[in-house]
Amino acid sequence: MRAATVPTSVTAVVVAYDSAHALPDCLGALARDGVPAIVVDNASTDGSAEAAARLGAAVIRNGVNEGYGRANNRGVAAATTPFVLIINPDVILDPGAVAALLDAAARYPDAGLLAPMLIEPDGRVFFQPRSLLAPYLRNPAGVEWLPEGDCCAPFLSGAVFLMRRDLFTVLGGFDENIFLFYEDDDLCRRIADAGHALVHVAGAVARHGRGRSSAPAPGRIFRGRWHQAWSRAYVSRKYGLPNPAPAMALKNAVKALGAALLFNRGRMARYGGSAAGAIAALRGVDALDYQGILDRRKGF
Repeated sequence: MRAATVPTSVTAVVVAYDSAHALPDCLGALARDGVPAIVVDNASTDGSAEAAARLGAAVIRNGVNEGYGRANNRGVAAATTPFVLIINPDVILDPGAVAALLDAAARYPDAGLLAPMLIEPDGRVFFQPRSLLAPYLRNPAGVEWLPEGDCCAPFLSGAVFLMRRDLFTVLGGFDENIFLFYEDDDLCRRIADAGHALVHVAGAVARHGRGRSSAPAPGRIFRGRWHQAWSRAYVSRKYGLPNPAPAMALKNAVKALGAALLFNRGRMARYGGSAAGAIAALRGVDALDYQGILDRRKGF
């Protein structure tokens, strides 16, 4: 009975950016359980859109890389089912995971977001119930502990989760001012502020190939760390938290200089990107303008 209810009640939304290598396993697992998928391609150059179409997914092609949150919002807008499953292309669901999430949604009607148990490549379970935006049950030390069953949490990873489509829409989806990073923290905070629970569902299992969503490319580490620093400063400002940008800029600039003296290019890219993103936030640079995205975006 479970398998019969899945295709009519949920649509998966997968954002791809040079993800052709990861899509077959991700989409194959969804197809096995009868879950239709919409792939939103962020101007990939590796044939991701064509691969997704061959694998039976509906494809939305963005002319430019619009970022993770904006692309997911576009995919959800195209869905018509009561539920949407946001899933990264490097996540593979175990058989029955979607049905288990839907069963949990029926058991917990106050749940705003439901996420499966996420297993990392080394076999560890990712469960760190903390976020700088969490309004309750703060865990600043990041102590890892695993629940023995379903539980509520102040933060759940955006790598894969189930939501009612109408709630996602009412809340405005992902914040479109963010290009990359902290979109899930922000969404979790708004779900909690709206009075809904974030539920970790132990009976649903997903395998996370962390870092495999996009193929390596020159400059990607620098840009990723730029956005990570910028987005942290942005969400801190949005929720009235202390501005982390000055400390991030100073600390990472010093580390980048040390890496340069040692001719360590990898560390130069990481620390230099973080310093540059923090400085950009201090200067009022917009992350979408940095990416060359010039159309209108949502404010807060």
